[in-house]
Amino acid sequence: MSLLIYAESAEGKFKKVAFELASYAKKVAESLGTTVTAVTVNASDVSELSKYGVDKVLKITNDKLATFNAKAYADAIKQAAQKEGAKVIVLSSTTDSIYLAPLVAVGLEAGFTSNVVGLPLSTSPFQVKRNAFSNKAFNITEISTDVKVLGLAKNSYGLVESNSNLTTEDFSPNLNDADFNVKVESVEKVSGKVTIADAEVVVSGGRGLKGPENWGLLEDLAAVLGAATACSKPVSDLGWRPHSEHVGQTGKPVATNLYIAIGISGAIQHIAGINSSKVKVVINSDPEAPFFKVADYGVVGDAFEIVPKLTQKLKEFKAQNS
Repeated sequence: MSLLIYAESAEGKFKKVAFELASYAKKVAESLGTTVTAVTVNASDVSELSKYGVDKVLKITNDKLATFNAKAYADAIKQAAQKEGAKVIVLSSTTDSIYLAPLVAVGLEAGFTSNVVGLPLSTSPFQVKRNAFSNKAFNITEISTDVKVLGLAKNSYGLVESNSNLTTEDFSPNLNDADFNVKVESVEKVSGKVTIADAEVVVSGGRGLKGPENWGLLEDLAAVLGAATACSKPVSDLGWRPHSEHVGQTGKPVATNLYIAIGISGAIQHIAGINSSKVKVVINSDPEAPFFKVADYGVVGDAFEIVPKLTQKLKEFKAQNS
């Protein structure tokens, strides 16, 4: 039973989730007595994958795949799985892979389960633990199909180095021209700062910040922490921040090591989308804000006084320990 992963990259460089996926896959492969093959798309230096246990890379280089196309990418992954005879395919839970996984599963006539949060509990029968009910509970899912597709929940396994002797092979899947009928007019990219998808820490703001002109408070704190900035749905709806920064169940779900919510009351949909974060800190002037009920740490007070002081203290701490 061989194992295949799709190692995501952007502008030629692997995303952090690619290494987490490889770390997870290595451990699963060991339990199955097999090796890990990764399929990459337009990645520059694939040697990094050897640090996390990948044994072989199928390297796709194709200008037609320069812009993400769910159908074309899914078909390429399907062909890679068929070429390798893979019985287990593991993808991440990024926005792209959430689109990809069901398409890959359909193409391979495979069983698929998303939000997987741990190593298989059993390989015969094949059972995994996964998040359910907007991360409020877990369930045990059994996959009985010959081929299995798993969607690994972000930040659920971590990075584990395990050096391997990596081999690479150029791979040219047969692409269907019909998959490229949809034309992408533009792609919104964030440059020069940490993206939400790759962030270990997210600093998020809500309407309590009173306006877009006050977002410098968050950006200063995020810069000190090496964090990404985010916002609640009302903030993006008002046009204070771009929709790409909207996190929550109706935006981008996040599962960071640290999530700091500033001036966000804590609507159910927002909490559901960030609930998998390991540590949640809330700063709000309203002691009755719903967010405090799920917070690990809460500060009741004026964000315009607290956040600058917190940022300054962190700067002093970094200076003393640099």
